[in-house]
Formats: sequence, C-alpha cells, structure tokens
Amino acid sequence: MRVMKLISLAVILVMISALAVGAASPEQTPPTVKHVPINNAPSNSGKEMFNSYCAVCHGKDGKGNGPAASAMKTPPTDLTVLAQKNGGKYPGAHVAAVIRGQAGLASHGSPDMPVWGPLFSSISQGHEGQVQQRVANLVSYIETLQAK
Repeated sequence: MRVMKLISLAVILVMISALAVGAASPEQTPPTVKHVPINNAPSNSGKEMFNSYCAVCHGKDGKGNGPAASAMKTPPTDLTVLAQKNGGKYPGAHVAAVIRGQAGLASHGSPDMPVWGPLFSSISQGHEGQVQQRVANLVSYIETLQAK
C-alpha cells in the first residue's frame, strides 16, 4: 500500500513538472526577413510583379501587412493611401522613383527593402526598356490599389 502511494505521488509530481515546463513560455526569437534571389515575374503584369516582389512586405492588398512586415525595422508603407496623402492625386512619378531607388528613401535600399531598379536590370539582362516596362506596370498596378 505504501509503495502504491509513493508511485502515485511520483506520477503526480512528474505530471505537475511536465505541465509547468509546458506552460513556461519559450523564449521567442524576433522575426527576421529571409533574403532570397529575385525571381523573374512577367514584366507585362503589374499585379504578378506586385505579388512576387512587393506583397511579402506590403501585403497583397498593399496596406503594409504582408507576412514579412513584422520583421521590418521600418513598417512597410500603406500603398493604398498614397493618393490620399498627396491631395487626392496619385504620385506615379514619385512611386517610380522610389521603386528605382532614385527617391532617397531610407527604407528602400536598406537590408530590409531592396531597390528594385538594379534588380529589375539584372533579371532583364540590362535591357533598359524592359526595366522601364516593369516599373511602369508596377506603378500602374499600385495606382489601382488606391483607396477610393
């Protein structure tokens, strides 16, 4: 009888210990951005390029809520309010300059967010016309995301 009580007590202690260990919150590592090589999305589709290149940070809806957003040092811009923040006019030329890395924004070109102009040039094998087409189609697609 005494042995049964000791075994029961031991089992209860093991169960309590297991629950305590399981309940303790494990140390979470901060999210990080995984850098992968650029893929060659079709240059004639702004939507496909956006989904391939931009949505991971800006979200498919462009609101800055993509899966990698929480790992960014600077939160991704909500691309749906660009016109709203510019007096109701979509700033297409500025958006193109940002994409190409010519706008001097700290977030573009940082380790978190690449400058797409040189990357587009690399996958277009230096053909400037194709780079311009990529940027223009991406700028046009982002315009369709603007809040009404």
